[in-house]
This record gives sequence, structure tokens and C-alpha cells, in this order.
Amino acid sequence: MTMNVHQQRLAYGVVLAVGMIWLIDSLAPILLPFMTAWVMAYALGPWAVRMTRWGQGLWPHTVSVLVVELGFFALVLCLLALLSPIFSQEVPALKAQLPLMLENLQHFLAPWALALGLDVSLDAQGIKEMLLKSLDASWSEWFAQVLRSLKIGGSAAVAVIGNLILTPLLLFYFMADQALILTRLLAWVPVRWRSSVERFTSEVDHLLGQYLRGQLGVMLAMAAYYSVALKLFGLGLALPIGVFTGLVICIPYVGFCIGLGLTILAGLLQFEASHALLMVLVVFGAGQVLEGFFLTPKWVGERIGLHPVAVIFALLVGGQWFGFFGVMVALPSSAVVSVALRWLQKAYWESDFYRDDGSGPQGPGSSHS
Repeated sequence: MTMNVHQQRLAYGVVLAVGMIWLIDSLAPILLPFMTAWVMAYALGPWAVRMTRWGQGLWPHTVSVLVVELGFFALVLCLLALLSPIFSQEVPALKAQLPLMLENLQHFLAPWALALGLDVSLDAQGIKEMLLKSLDASWSEWFAQVLRSLKIGGSAAVAVIGNLILTPLLLFYFMADQALILTRLLAWVPVRWRSSVERFTSEVDHLLGQYLRGQLGVMLAMAAYYSVALKLFGLGLALPIGVFTGLVICIPYVGFCIGLGLTILAGLLQFEASHALLMVLVVFGAGQVLEGFFLTPKWVGERIGLHPVAVIFALLVGGQWFGFFGVMVALPSSAVVSVALRWLQKAYWESDFYRDDGSGPQGPGSSHS
């Protein structure tokens, strides 16, 4: 059977998508620094371009790229330094108060268990020994777990050092030659498809730009909110936990749960259980209302247009392929997929295979009498 133009394009698109999925899955362990650098270059590249324009020829574009990249990594180091008190203070405090917390938990659960006719008794000593063993785990064990979550293969030390060196280097080249790389890639596209590919990439660029700018605004606003709100409740680690919680909301569900867990832990170590519970309910309850009903609809909106089920599926697929980094880029990547699916849907609706019902062409909006 001879395929028409629309059917051929649809078949080529399906074959290309399947091939890309297979290639990404096969090369996942070595693609991490390249994908990281490309995503960072996409987000930071416009700042370098603006800086070059502001200079009006006083410095080359490579200088702007270098300044923006160094500024970004300096900001990352500052955030890591800000977050260090969470680990340097919480773990020792948890080890010191663990026996008392287990005893209080036993007293709290006992009346409820008796009311239900259950004889529940916690092995406080066994739980204490297990948790202390986990907290006292060597740095090498923690290091190995982090590497596995990041999907980094090979020798641990070599892999991390190599990626720490390779990613900034790739970022510099991607930012400096971004326009050249895209032009050369476009040159491989057949001439008859080039205008369609340019419109497709332009639509993807517009969608991602809106999403990234809006998401950044939401992250900064929520970081300020959580820091101030937790400070008003008197939490000692309000600033690092608040900043961390606000910044990791870019990872749907996962970021919120991590921030919530850190706040509960810090609250239980510093306050009575009732005060800690009240703090968590008020701060995170109001935070979810602020983010979900005001900030995200206003600044981000339905930019990607994904159903919540599709969001969860995208997160799981990203985590399966690329670990923690895959979870972070799942939604931006889904934006590209959503645009591609809209184009495929349009091509399918315009195809003779879809429109021909045996009595003439029928469109999606046609109705039968």
C-alpha cells in the first residue's frame, strides 16, 4: 500500500521517536553531563547574550559566557554553604535526642493501641541501634548511594571527578556556540522540512522560556515565604530549610515532600510535638494554597498543559532513565514531547487515513446528521 505525504511524515516521526528513546536508554549513563550542561546552557544562555549586547562591543561573547557561568557556580556554592547547617546540626541533634523521641512515641502510641485492643510495644533499643547505625554510616557508603541515585556508572571517584570537570567545560562550549550548534543541526534537516522544523523549535523555545521564567519566579517567592514563615514560628534553621524547600519545588511532589520532612524533623528536635505539628500544618498548608492557587496559575499557568497523571508518569520515566537529574528535567522535557504530540495529532487529523470514512473527508469537528 502506498502511503501519502502525511502518512509518511507520521511514520518517520514514530520511527524517529522510537529510535531516540532506544538511544537515550542505551547511552543513559554517559549522557548525564551532556544533558546537564545543555539544560543549564539553555537557561543561562540568554543572560550571556544580554550581557554581550549591554557591552556594545567592549568585550567578546566568550567573556560574557565565562562571567555568567562563574556567577552561576558561585551562586550554587553559596546555596550549598547555606544548606550545610541542616546536616551539620540536625544529625548530631537527632542522635542526642533519639532515645527520648522513641520513648515519647511509645507513650503516644500505647493508649491508641489499647483502645483498639492491640498489644503494641516498640523495641526502642533495637530501633535506636538501627537508626544510629544508619546515621553513623561512613561517607563512602553515603557517597555510593548518591552515585547510584544519580545513575553514575564506573569507578565512583573517577566518575564524580570526571563529571565535575566535564560539565562546566561542556556548559561553556554549549553557551558560547549555542547558535552555531543549532544552525549546523538544522543544516542536516531536508530542505522541504526545514520550515516546519524551525516552526517546531520556535514553538518549543517559546513554551520552555515561559515555563522556566515563571517557575523561577515561583521558586524565589516560595523560598522567601517559607524562610519568613518558619522564622516567625521560631525555627532555628528557618533560613536554610526555607530556601531549600522553596527551590526544590521545581521537582513536583518530590521537592515538597523533602522540604516537609526536613521541617518536621527540625521542628520535633527543637519544639514540643504539638508546636511542631502546628507549625508544619500552618506553614505548609498556607504555602500550598499560595503556590497552587495564586503563584503557579499566575506566573506559570498551564504552560505545558499536562494532566497530573501525565506529570507523575513523566517523573517516573525520568527517574528510571536518569535518576535524580531525570526527575528534575522531566517536566521541561515533557514540554517538548507535548509540542511534538500536538504536531503529530494535527498531521494525523489531516491525513486521508483519518478523514476518509468511505463517504468523503471528515474533520475532527464534523458531525453526522
